[in-house]
Amino acid sequence: MRTKFENSFIAISPARIGMGFAWVGVLIYASSNSIATLLVDIGSNSPVADGRNAITFTNLLFLGSLISIAPMIVLFRKDWTVANLRRLSGRDWWLLTMSAFLSSALTPGLFFYALEYSSVTSVILISRIEPPLFLLAAGFFLKEHINPRVFLAGIIALGGATLMISLRDPDSHGAFGIGEIAAVGGTLSYIASAIVARKALRCVPMGIFSIYRTTIGTLIYFLLISALQGPQQFQDLFSPVLLKWIWIYAVLILIAGQLTWFVALKYARSDDMSLATSFSPLAGIIFAMVLLGENPGPAFIPGSALILLAICMGRREGYTFRSFAKHWAVAGQWLKNAPDLCAGLGARRGIPSRAAP
Repeated sequence: MRTKFENSFIAISPARIGMGFAWVGVLIYASSNSIATLLVDIGSNSPVADGRNAITFTNLLFLGSLISIAPMIVLFRKDWTVANLRRLSGRDWWLLTMSAFLSSALTPGLFFYALEYSSVTSVILISRIEPPLFLLAAGFFLKEHINPRVFLAGIIALGGATLMISLRDPDSHGAFGIGEIAAVGGTLSYIASAIVARKALRCVPMGIFSIYRTTIGTLIYFLLISALQGPQQFQDLFSPVLLKWIWIYAVLILIAGQLTWFVALKYARSDDMSLATSFSPLAGIIFAMVLLGENPGPAFIPGSALILLAICMGRREGYTFRSFAKHWAVAGQWLKNAPDLCAGLGARRGIPSRAAP
């Protein structure tokens, strides 16, 4: 006989489970840019032969992806049956290969390139074009219903991000550099990869999808980097300093992040995923403040308030101004104290304040 807890758990719909995994995945990925940048900074302070930094974004992604394949094989080996493979059509294999290229090679490559020429905060804010564009793409390509309320929430969140980045450096007059352009490209590539992944997961077992996508994507990434920058980019791949720190990125970001996101892509609704990703910039900026000591600029409070408003609007039907105002005092006070709190945490770790490059 089942307990009340077991019955309650069984009663949870797959869509709600997917939504929960989407929020966990968003928090993991929100920390990924800051963690990767912090690891690269650690590598620059511990150079190898000829003063090279072994912990580069390229090495982190490539070696981390290789490490993440092993636990996926253990978890999903039962999906790799002859019967499952025979059911896959040529279209299914094409979707898998395209997803591998977009999500495991092009998207992270563009974002890491952006991080080399811009700050984590700028990259995070620019990527806020994703929620409304993802909803439009899901409606057009997947024929999914677009919730007007959630779409409006995505636009408001984008407005908050735009406000924060426009006031962060008043002297730049909104000019985009190569890092910002790469961030836009990475965001568009991410949207395309999510759409392709959702189409693939409708007919491909998750085990085949995850292992094939990661393996082929890693191979494509290696070939692209070798062709564009030369194979010497991987010469420090097995240096002790990289092998010491790679596990943080591989286990937390690639393994835990990918597994939670795979479940979200398979079960969560598009509007739930869009809502969860709307919180990503606020979480990412807080991680950048704590881990890297970055200064989000004077528009942190009003921009964050707009993002929180977007989350409230997207989460509840019939959400009113009175409902929002009820929580505004607590949220506003927290946001007001957040910069000082994060700066204090960073100071305890000996992290100097970082301005945008």
